[in-house]
Amino acid sequence: MIVSLPRALSKLGYCSRKQGEKLIAEGKILVNGKIITDIHKRVNLNKDKISVEEEVINESLKIYIALNKPRGLITTRSDEKNRDTVFKCFANYNLPYIFPVGRLDKASEGLLLFTNDTQWANKILNPENYIEKKYHVKIDKIADEDLIKKLVNGFYVDGEFLNVKSAKIIRCGKKNCWLEIVLVEGKNRHIRRMLLNLGINVLRLIRISIGQIKLGNLEKGKFRYLTDDEIKSFK
Repeated sequence: MIVSLPRALSKLGYCSRKQGEKLIAEGKILVNGKIITDIHKRVNLNKDKISVEEEVINESLKIYIALNKPRGLITTRSDEKNRDTVFKCFANYNLPYIFPVGRLDKASEGLLLFTNDTQWANKILNPENYIEKKYHVKIDKIADEDLIKKLVNGFYVDGEFLNVKSAKIIRCGKKNCWLEIVLVEGKNRHIRRMLLNLGINVLRLIRISIGQIKLGNLEKGKFRYLTDDEIKSFK
């Protein structure tokens, strides 16, 4: 397989492409014993020997993780404002380089997947694969069937058409309500933007499943390794 050097570093599970570009620019990456500073350099993953400061990089063992993301964490490896990120949940574990598969915004919580397998991640993220993502959403209004129809039929928000695959009312109190919403293509703040456009505030938003992978009773801030069947469900 012939790919760019930054992508090779990512596919080998060593670092992200952005981090790889930085290492290359700093002259820390060698290909077949020669320092490479060109981030556009293409390499053959099956033949070329890639090293970081003369230490040969071998492909990392593929790992697949489910995290119950708490509210208040940013879905990124580092933050320019020094806010806590989801990687805080892995601080005491000696894990290889992993990255989040998609994201949840700071105020959202629930199921978030991590891996170092880019092909597996891309299958989940590709909207053409129609992988269902299920959410439980608490709103500050008593929902009715008219609201459900509006969400499913969709409408334009800031020039972008948004809709959901399905929605239903789970339960309602005196002033608020829980909905179950399913997306197959999650755009930026998809559910929040739709509801806000209808004058509705989201009080909580929890992702409870991605495809066949379920959040279940995983404790908040904790993670688990996926089972073979869960991994294979996307392969």
